[in-house]
Amino acid sequence: MLQACLDGLNLQPGGTYVDVTFGGGGHSRALLEQLEGGRLFGFDQDADARANAQAINDPRLTFVASNFRNIKRYLRLYKADQVDGILADLGISSHQIDTPERGFSTRFDADLDMRMNQQADRTARQVVNDYTEADLHRILGMYGEITNARTAAGAIVSARSNRPLNTVNDLKNALQRFAPRGKENKYFAQVFQALRIEVNEELTALEEFLEQVPGILKPGGRLVVMAYHSLEDRLVKNFINKGKFQGEVEKDLFGNEIKPLRSVTRKPIEATPDEVARNPRARSAKLRIAEKL
Repeated sequence: MLQACLDGLNLQPGGTYVDVTFGGGGHSRALLEQLEGGRLFGFDQDADARANAQAINDPRLTFVASNFRNIKRYLRLYKADQVDGILADLGISSHQIDTPERGFSTRFDADLDMRMNQQADRTARQVVNDYTEADLHRILGMYGEITNARTAAGAIVSARSNRPLNTVNDLKNALQRFAPRGKENKYFAQVFQALRIEVNEELTALEEFLEQVPGILKPGGRLVVMAYHSLEDRLVKNFINKGKFQGEVEKDLFGNEIKPLRSVTRKPIEATPDEVARNPRARSAKLRIAEKL
């Protein structure tokens, strides 16, 4: 959905833009191709992304080795208080999934790591071995949306009482008999999603980022966000439509809605069948575009 992202930003050739999930640099390269002058900031907490940014070697690109929850602080540091557009491609990158030792994928046996910032203290191994049964139940139910979250939490606690669950296969073996028959892959993907969100504080970071966006965008500036699961998409949708994450939109004395952004698209943009065939991960993507009022 690269072109849809670029179109959504309504690019101005001399503008200032931010790619807050730099990753492999694919979106940033495409942005630079359309900028004539201008500036691009790329944010990412993953050390591998820094190497990808260095490979681009373009003076218009400034790479910031930080989580996007710190966007306002760093843009101010670089004297870019307001920008023309912000792009966020949320969730885990293909590179992270396909690097076995990072522990993100259910396909490979590896240490239970799942840190996007490899300097961070908390790992998935610590979550499954140290969290209480109640906290595991909460995480698996809230972030993984699995129906047997209480049972799964109990199974993890029971298994770790014999020996620590240190690897991907340790965790899968502990939960194997609770995975719905024929839907094992989806079940483990949901379990891993829950742990990954907890390890990286993904939803909290997303909320903190979105709250800063209206103060960073210029009037008429665009926010483009691609989300891959309902938890992320719900936060993005609510913030765009209501200016907050819960409750109804506030109104002034005249009945006018009080919110900093307006939705550019009535419904989220989804990948075409052709794109899904080329990139199966795009199947769950929902792209939302907003403009600062």
